[in-house]
Amino acid sequence: QYQFVESGGGLVQPGGSLRLSCTTSGFTFSTYSMSWYRRPPGKEREWVATTNSGEGSTDYYANSVKGRFTISRDNAKNILYLQMNSLKPEDTAVYYCKASQYWGQGTQVTVSS
Repeated sequence: QYQFVESGGGLVQPGGSLRLSCTTSGFTFSTYSMSWYRRPPGKEREWVATTNSGEGSTDYYANSVKGRFTISRDNAKNILYLQMNSLKPEDTAVYYCKASQYWGQGTQVTVSS
């Protein structure tokens, strides 16, 4: 049974940083491509970033976060991360991790002064 627990969200001022974590269990984490998505208030869910399973593989980012966000994974701990720097109000959203067709419950990120 795929399980995800996202954490690390909260309220941050513009220009600040947060690191999201997605702790997983119930599947072989190291063999899966993992992604972060987000749902801004009143909008559809959108893709943020993906990291593939192979060591040294390329990571992919939405243009809106490229250069500010970094996706990473710890295969020994089965945890997916999203380091978010230079946060903007438009980054406000519920952030979700995803593997295959399975989703976490989400963690709220609010960027506001």
